[in-house]
Amino acid sequence: MMHFKSRLSILLTGAAVVSTLLSCTRTQENSQPNIIYILMDDMGYGEAGAYGQKKIKTPNIDALAQSGMRFTQHYSGSPVCAPSRCVLLTGQHSGHAYIRGNDPMAERGDVWNFEKASHNPNLEGQRPIPANTVTVGKLLQQAGYTTSCIGKWGLGGPLTDGHPNKQGFDHFFGFICQRQAHSYYPLHLWRNHDKVQLNNDLVVPNTKLDDGADPRDVASYQKFTGGDYTPDLMFEEAQTFIASNKEHPFFLYFSTPIPHLPLSVPQEWIDKYVAEFGDEAPYTGARGYFPARHPKATYAAMITYLDHQIGQMVQQLKDEGLYENTIILFSSDNGATFTGGSDTPWFKSNAPFKSEYGYGKGFLHEGGIRVPMIASWPGQIEPGTSSGHVSAFQDVLPTLCDIAGVKKKVRTDGISFLPTLLEKEQPTHDYLYFEFAEYGGQQAVRIGDWKGIRKNIHKGNLIIELYDLATDIQELNNIADQHPEIVKQMEEIMQKEHVPSAVKRFKFATLGDE
Repeated sequence: MMHFKSRLSILLTGAAVVSTLLSCTRTQENSQPNIIYILMDDMGYGEAGAYGQKKIKTPNIDALAQSGMRFTQHYSGSPVCAPSRCVLLTGQHSGHAYIRGNDPMAERGDVWNFEKASHNPNLEGQRPIPANTVTVGKLLQQAGYTTSCIGKWGLGGPLTDGHPNKQGFDHFFGFICQRQAHSYYPLHLWRNHDKVQLNNDLVVPNTKLDDGADPRDVASYQKFTGGDYTPDLMFEEAQTFIASNKEHPFFLYFSTPIPHLPLSVPQEWIDKYVAEFGDEAPYTGARGYFPARHPKATYAAMITYLDHQIGQMVQQLKDEGLYENTIILFSSDNGATFTGGSDTPWFKSNAPFKSEYGYGKGFLHEGGIRVPMIASWPGQIEPGTSSGHVSAFQDVLPTLCDIAGVKKKVRTDGISFLPTLLEKEQPTHDYLYFEFAEYGGQQAVRIGDWKGIRKNIHKGNLIIELYDLATDIQELNNIADQHPEIVKQMEEIMQKEHVPSAVKRFKFATLGDE
């Protein structure tokens, strides 16, 4: 029988200090649980069956929800990759975090030249988090965990202080650079500080079909594949890590690049959806990334492919005798995308929120930041439960600290949601705050069911739109003029929680940042 929690998890109170002093305590007397955090890349709130998806098959993600708890009001750290991951790993919301946008640091040189980057590691990576950053990886290391990040990093290049091996991860394998992840068949990946050459040819992102190629012939798309499909390699690495560390507690941050564009997955997975969806118009690359013969089938197949890996991972835990002492958390770094042939409105990827441009990835509307979140922990979390507790990526660090028994005190904007997982009394946020320096500059606040959002700040706009999520989940009816007192409260929180960034790219001149 499904058990649903209806209690609101954000209080309708005045602005309160979000930062709390965290002191974690051990939760198990004899054995620290293993922790696996699976992070999808650009997976929308509505793209799993457990969250209402009808077209894409996700039986193993759905099984996670059936074995544990499904969160219905969980938020990412930001509406795009790098800043969201920074919030996740540091517990600092986007008004305090060091990384607040995707910054390729073009001042280093021709960072978008993939041929040059294959020879010059200095051209890889985004702006790095500083050496002294407190991350969940570092905290779990101090608690005796062996830590691994496998997949996409995005918080510093191979030669910087932001390298995952310097930020709390004993082991790393995957894309250290987000730009390199714009191909699933790149020339190389990284294992710790070593470059791993792959059996692929260089095909520069945004390459189109050959002149004269038939866009309806699958053979015309062969050059966009290669010998080594990186999600295959990443999953094999994850299996090896689990098998090699079963004698002591481990933390695996499995940060898959799926389903981030380009549309790319082995053909046998696509064929299953072609049989179901039927023929469709090809995507020839007009909106970026690589062309795809069957774009809808490919997008659905990517998610189902990763879902299959999750099922294999759970089975490995059972086979290794680790399942009963492992907590698995599953989420996404932001809402679904709007380009590159993905056609997310057709899938209703962000449902019940809007999926169109301006409402999904890149924007602080619900479709850009409200994400799926599932937690499964045998014997601890009641199976088949659902929670309306309002939480966000900054809460993950204190939660994992509580689970692991970290004793170090660290300042964070998060509140552990471990009590919710164990169905105990849960402290709540007075509000959630978000800011995003890109896509025109944005700020947002949620207080109870009230959602305030300010857009186009870089163009001088300081007007706050106000929505009642209880009656207007798609944020279509701006009622700011009817509730000036709530708008004023939103404005005060925006002013209070925004600390000017140390990075010029993330500053808001309109807000007085210098």
